[in-house]
Amino acid sequence: MYKYLLVICLLAGFALTARAQNPDTTSSTILKNKMDTLKASRADTDFMQSRKPKVRKEKVYHPDTTHSPHRAVMRSLIVPGWGQVYNHKIWKVPLVYGGLIGFGWAYVYNAKNYRLFLALSKYRNHLITPGPKDPYYLEFNQYSQFGDQAIYNAKDGYRRDRDLCILGFVAFWGINTIDAYIDAKFIHSYTLDNNFTMRIAPDFINQPVYAQNSPISYIPGLKITFTL
Repeated sequence: MYKYLLVICLLAGFALTARAQNPDTTSSTILKNKMDTLKASRADTDFMQSRKPKVRKEKVYHPDTTHSPHRAVMRSLIVPGWGQVYNHKIWKVPLVYGGLIGFGWAYVYNAKNYRLFLALSKYRNHLITPGPKDPYYLEFNQYSQFGDQAIYNAKDGYRRDRDLCILGFVAFWGINTIDAYIDAKFIHSYTLDNNFTMRIAPDFINQPVYAQNSPISYIPGLKITFTL
């Protein structure tokens, strides 16, 4: 009987001891914190990589051997601005036409006033008073208070400005052609990249004229080569 009671007491004591122990959550908590830290660091890294600007490879331009300066010149001579379009400089076309239109408008303005004062000069020179049906009748009365010399000077001034507008128009057309040739020449003959290099190498140069009697025929020097 006592043996059974002793066994029951021992079993009860073991059961109470097992229930009294708390589960060990320290290792699981540390592992969980490490996982959270790892996820946060990965998220920060991904965010920084997404915010980092992409490095673009710089364009390298090489000579275009098929680009003809002669074609650019001929096209600009035929149609102003056509050579700039051929050279891929379309932004210059409005400048070309703006200058030509400006000279054209100035020519029309000065030519109109030249014809007016030319007719008034003829009336004054021949002592003619135009009638209501004659041309420039209103203008004759409008400028009646001005002297003859003022009318003649105005006529000569507008004629001079008209001729200058013609010359300016032709000159601007020529500048448009020269600009097209220069752009085409650079595209055809030279690189337009940023690969500028310099090479220094030893070399010999000839003696100058004043030192021809020197026993040394050559002078040591440095040769500098620029690659543009």
